[in-house]
Amino acid sequence: MTRDITDSFMGWWQPSPSEAAPARTDDLETALRSFRNPLFLVQGEDGKPQVRTSGQAVLGNASPVTQGLPLLAFVPPLPPENLGSRDFLRRHGLQYPYIAGAMANGITSEAMVMEAGRAGGMGFFGAGGCTLARIETAIAFLKKAAESSPFPFGFNFLHQPGSPEGEMALAELYLKSGITCVCAAAFMRMTPAIVRYRVQGVTPDEKGRPLPKNRIIAKVSRVEIAEKFLAPPPEKILQQLLSQGLLTEEEVRLGATLPMADDITAEADSGGHTDNRPAMALLPAIKAARDAAVRTRAYTHIPCVGLGGGIATPASAAAAFALGADYILVGSVHQACVESGTSDAVREMLARCGQADVTMTAAADMFEMGGRVQVLKRETMFALRAQKLYSLYREYPSIDALPDDTIRFLEDKIFQKSIAEEWESTRRFFMERDPSQLKRADEDPRHRMALLFRSYLGQASLWAIQGNPDRKVDYQVWCGPAMGAFNAWTKNSFLEEASERRIRTVAFNLLAGAATLTRFSLLKAQYPDIPAHTGTFSPLGLATLEPMMS
Repeated sequence: MTRDITDSFMGWWQPSPSEAAPARTDDLETALRSFRNPLFLVQGEDGKPQVRTSGQAVLGNASPVTQGLPLLAFVPPLPPENLGSRDFLRRHGLQYPYIAGAMANGITSEAMVMEAGRAGGMGFFGAGGCTLARIETAIAFLKKAAESSPFPFGFNFLHQPGSPEGEMALAELYLKSGITCVCAAAFMRMTPAIVRYRVQGVTPDEKGRPLPKNRIIAKVSRVEIAEKFLAPPPEKILQQLLSQGLLTEEEVRLGATLPMADDITAEADSGGHTDNRPAMALLPAIKAARDAAVRTRAYTHIPCVGLGGGIATPASAAAAFALGADYILVGSVHQACVESGTSDAVREMLARCGQADVTMTAAADMFEMGGRVQVLKRETMFALRAQKLYSLYREYPSIDALPDDTIRFLEDKIFQKSIAEEWESTRRFFMERDPSQLKRADEDPRHRMALLFRSYLGQASLWAIQGNPDRKVDYQVWCGPAMGAFNAWTKNSFLEEASERRIRTVAFNLLAGAATLTRFSLLKAQYPDIPAHTGTFSPLGLATLEPMMS
């Protein structure tokens, strides 16, 4: 910082009257990290920039003040709780604008949800792919854990396009259990189940406006889907639910003016199900859709818009907030944390992942529709094998039509058992989960083939969660390039080790880092000669972070 500062200052700095000696530091990086204090960049008596962390700023004063120094830049305090929307924090009872996103099959586990909530954010249990009994167990655990020391939490509500009955059963479970906040994911349209969950229990406030009992944070990657969640429920579905006795007339009347979602998460390039949307294009577009909905429908409570997908470092978190995100949702990075519901083997694989070590492949739950998920490709052959199965499904009408060498490949490499044995285990699975699929398979040989292939895809994620050493080559690990970015940021730090990664430590680093880097951007905008290397944030331990965050 050696530039000639003549006539370039913005005002004057002066010490606080109550201070005997003003706080001064030569460590700009430390001053930026002290985000609960102001930062003054002043011209020292030697003509060089100096940093003050206390005092007063007098802006636009052309005449020198007593004991004052020329003010080159001023950065106000920026605690992490101020990064996003206060409305979002109040609505959900949070301290920080931070969500631990739901990862299916309980990867976002009870322990992770609990720790996220107790750290000041909010976690959503990864209910996708779980049985109702497993979800009930998670509900009981989290409700009991929150009795003595309350914390916010929610559950995932995953769209089930092939099983509307299963989707309605999930809605009934959440309603019966008093789960009042869900993350709605993978929806392409509004369904009776999600509408029932949203509208059941709505009451009028003192002015007669709808006051929902149940909150929905919708995760979407397309503007047209966001628009559906920003609109009231379809009248046809409301009337259907009324005729079935699932909603009352008052609930239908109030629900007709209620947006389907309280908040919208713009899902960019995430792990698992993703449309690989670029965050810089997606978030502004969905914010614009939100603004249009508010203008058109005159909503009293304005839905917030957050960003998920690709957020893995302080820089990406800061960029999300700078782009206007009301909150951030973090997923892939949490899977490598010790609280996640996966195996140590997967955590170690994730800790070695680079940004290019991911790819898209066939999805189990939307297999026939051509649905795809983003997964880890390093140290596993799952992506290649899943895509091979989808190609076979597209090319052949049934299992019986497959060439002999393909049958041998399936039995030796994919199923590691005969087709007949694999079908029997597949049949037992769907008999418990969704018997209607078996009826359809009896009538349609191609659907029978799809169920067989989906069996492998579904089991591959469970093998990874269980850490099954015999099927390591088939591990399905949902993961986005954000994981590689996190690994690069943590290289040569204590967080490089998978065993050191805890959700509270990760979340606090991302939030504290985002606040620090945002303050650096404010400083550099006023004084461009600040060296770029001072705008960094390295991983900090919890003992250092907790006093900063409180």
